[in-house]
Amino acid sequence: MSLRWNNKEIPHKGWCLVDVIDVRANGQSISETKYEKCMMCNNEKIRYVHLVSHPNYSEQLRVGCICAEKMTNDYVNPKAKEKQLRNKAQRRNNWLKKNWKYSVKGNIYLKFKDNLITIIRDSRTKKYKCCVNNVWGKKLFSTIDEAKIATFEGLEYL
Repeated sequence: MSLRWNNKEIPHKGWCLVDVIDVRANGQSISETKYEKCMMCNNEKIRYVHLVSHPNYSEQLRVGCICAEKMTNDYVNPKAKEKQLRNKAQRRNNWLKKNWKYSVKGNIYLKFKDNLITIIRDSRTKKYKCCVNNVWGKKLFSTIDEAKIATFEGLEYL
């Protein structure tokens, strides 16, 4: 694939940053991650994908941070939004490493700030359920780490 920077039919300026996506947002391992390639410069293994749009171009492009900065002529927001995602990923990793404890009944729990998070294994399905402050989630998870990440996402949302 040739570089789109060399294609005169594609606008090089005047793009708007639509969103930034972490392709490892679900906590996949490095080996499980399906990294993307920048649609402008073909740089490979992009984890933080910047979606950009242009009023005179029908397709949204998925690019890396440097290309997003050049295309939007914005050298602050693409980097700032990527930094927010990097920080969230680090908080998620730290969440998994917290000192989770086991109750007398064998349930996993964590007291975090003013919240009590409990994870139990459903005896019927053998999957895990989450509870935050006596409010039970509706989803079931195959692993404890998936359940922990779900509680992290729930607290982040709140």
